[in-house]
Amino acid sequence: MSCGPILRDISQPPQSSEATQHPLPNGEPRSADLEMARVLKTAPVRMASDPDSGAIAHWRHGALHDVVEPMVDHVIMTYPTGAQRLERRNGKSVAIGTARAGVVTIIPAGSSARWDIRGPVNVVQLYLPRRTLERVADEAGRSAAELLERTGHPDPVTSGLLMSASDAIEGSATLDALFRHQLNDLLATRLLAAHAGAPAAFQPSLGGLSPNALRRAIERLHSNDDTDVSLAALASDAGLSRFHFCRAFKESTGLSPHAWLRQHRLEKAMKLLRDTDHSVAAIAAAFGYASQTAFAAAFRKLTGETPSDWRRRMR
Repeated sequence: MSCGPILRDISQPPQSSEATQHPLPNGEPRSADLEMARVLKTAPVRMASDPDSGAIAHWRHGALHDVVEPMVDHVIMTYPTGAQRLERRNGKSVAIGTARAGVVTIIPAGSSARWDIRGPVNVVQLYLPRRTLERVADEAGRSAAELLERTGHPDPVTSGLLMSASDAIEGSATLDALFRHQLNDLLATRLLAAHAGAPAAFQPSLGGLSPNALRRAIERLHSNDDTDVSLAALASDAGLSRFHFCRAFKESTGLSPHAWLRQHRLEKAMKLLRDTDHSVAAIAAAFGYASQTAFAAAFRKLTGETPSDWRRRMR
């Protein structure tokens, strides 16, 4: 199965009355992306999804006065910029918060409430499948409690993780897919620890990978086959769950699988920059980056220089 993101737009949904619910004909909950498109009455700025990790979407929407109907996935949100009052009503219960940097809003799967937001909002949303939360809890030896509703709840840790996931929507398809798989597991761990009905305490990692398991992981990460480096495949080779593989790999190498692969590929790109006359654009394409700009940003993050500046200095 390919690790590449599925980028898509959601077309303009039909207008709806402010307080009227619109159940599906069979009464089943909607997917989160379709329900968000309906109530926000716009398309996401950008979005990436895959079957294993759910979806991450960045929206800029206007005022909202509508009922958000039950969705099949948990929706976790944070706000890159701005400040806006949030009001969530469920029967006689009212929750009020402020959409701003460093806070999160959580809509648990299957829940429904009326929302009143009076002005524009810049928001990043994660659509986390129930099965992902249940799998991470099971791999950690914990029971999967239901997530709590949150409305503008201060949590800079979860907010920062969501912002990192948003940053990985575009770039190198293989790297970003591996990063999202890993980050979504980390987000699920954080949600179970801080936003579940019975918060789970996760024990620190005890030891790394065996020498043979580490060798197999490195061989797979060295592969040029983009479909061959999914987190599920790496964990399967080691005979571990994804949760425990990530912890053990970092214990062995000092880096997460995504960080190790990013560094390895950028080191190979440095060799090409130094030893060949290939253009920066060609090298970016060779390593799976969506654009020369995305490659330059990743290169500068590692080295502090642009590829062109680094090449001139090394020659």
